Amino acid sequence: MDWFAEWFNTPYYHILYKNRDDKEAQEFITNLLKYLNLPAESKILDLACGKGRHSIFFNKLGYDVTGVDLASKSIKYAKEYENEHLKFFVGDMRKPNFPNHFNAIFNLFTSFGYFSDDIDNLKVYQSIFEQLLYKGIFVMDFMNVSLAMDKLITQEDKEVDGILFHLQRKIENGFIIKDIKFQDQGENFHFQERVRTFNLDYFENLGKKVGFSLNNVFGDYQLHPFNEKHSPRLILIFEK
Repeated sequence: MDWFAEWFNTPYYHILYKNRDDKEAQEFITNLLKYLNLPAESKILDLACGKGRHSIFFNKLGYDVTGVDLASKSIKYAKEYENEHLKFFVGDMRKPNFPNHFNAIFNLFTSFGYFSDDIDNLKVYQSIFEQLLYKGIFVMDFMNVSLAMDKLITQEDKEVDGILFHLQRKIENGFIIKDIKFQDQGENFHFQERVRTFNLDYFENLGKKVGFSLNNVFGDYQLHPFNEKHSPRLILIFEK
């Protein structure tokens, strides 16, 4: 089983990351939507939506939102928040589940770069392209790998809900790898996260291969210009 299919479907993933900053995420989405000037009736796909926290916020702003994620347990949770204009589905991002359907597709907070084979990454971009309407927008929000590798914390302990997580990070074979070890109720657990060290050139070339135009590149959630040495994020705005 792929690491992401296993790890994202455990309760421990959500425990470890339970204190993520929702306010920062909502401010980022608000800034994006202001920049994109998407009409209120636009159809949005939140690709790799997890438990749906961003999908729910998009929907509260008046958009028709579909959330898709591979983790069935996350989608089961998200479905509790469904309404007429907010739906969630289990799905693989490599497959175009809704051809020619969306005005905008968002892949947020480094929900990409998990596959070892570049063919799979191309399939994701092809799928996204096929699901967008003409002139549709695709937003890719990824880490700035240059800064991430430069500032890599190799070892860290983090206690959440009484569980002590031991985190070890390394760079190996084009991946930033995080080993996650902990004990719960007398049982030892070991999971791993593996994210490819993709840079701006990689994403730009991937977009060109499937037919995207790259409209803009930002470097943080306030949408300042991207700087490879200093920007915390790599945010790309593609258009079909």
